Amino acid sequence: MDRLIYVAMTGAQQLLEKQAVAAHNLANASTPGYKADISAFRAVPMTGPGQPTRTYAVETTPGADFTQGTVAETGRDLDAAINGPGFFAVQTTSGTEAYTRAGGFSVSAEGELTDAGRTVMGDGGPIAIPENSKVSIGADGTVSAVDLSTPGGNVTTIGKLKLVTADPAQLTKGPDGLFRTRNGQPLDGDDSVRITSGAIESSNVNAVSAMVDMIDLARQFDMQMKALSTVDQNEQRATQLLGTGG
Repeated sequence: MDRLIYVAMTGAQQLLEKQAVAAHNLANASTPGYKADISAFRAVPMTGPGQPTRTYAVETTPGADFTQGTVAETGRDLDAAINGPGFFAVQTTSGTEAYTRAGGFSVSAEGELTDAGRTVMGDGGPIAIPENSKVSIGADGTVSAVDLSTPGGNVTTIGKLKLVTADPAQLTKGPDGLFRTRNGQPLDGDDSVRITSGAIESSNVNAVSAMVDMIDLARQFDMQMKALSTVDQNEQRATQLLGTGG
């Protein structure tokens, strides 16, 4: 009975956290380039003073699902989707480098290529987009601009996207949905990464599966609460029996 209390109590707490993960995934089912969060449970014996039968249920092996989402053509010049493994490099507001699969780029007021307000990194730093130009992105990440202010439109290479690859075990996902290296060091560019221009990678969250998970987690939570209620009822009956016997 002692173990049941701890398992049910911690199980209910962790189920609430896992339900929050499922809800977050569902909320991002339409977010381009989003990678679903994953989590799991395991039983851990309690250490320190107390009965050795006490066990906690804790969340373990947190991470992200790196399965590629569906690539949908948009026809927009500044959209890009990575084919296979790889990430775009962006600069966060803190000045550090992070990585994303979202490729819906835009041009900031300062003329820099950005993604959701974050500076997109090139092999040599931020990529500046000339005024009055039409931009195109090559399969290797090369960014070219056609000058629309002159007859004939001269084509100029203005930079190359920094494309990287990494072992998923080296990366950690932040609350902002961006990936960072566990050691905090920036990754080197990888020339083997290829992209499709005029397209966007969708989220890899399956909305139906996420909804089913939420329903299943709600039922599991109810089971944990019923277990706690059963323990309470048993304790009350045991108290009554002991009191009668006294």
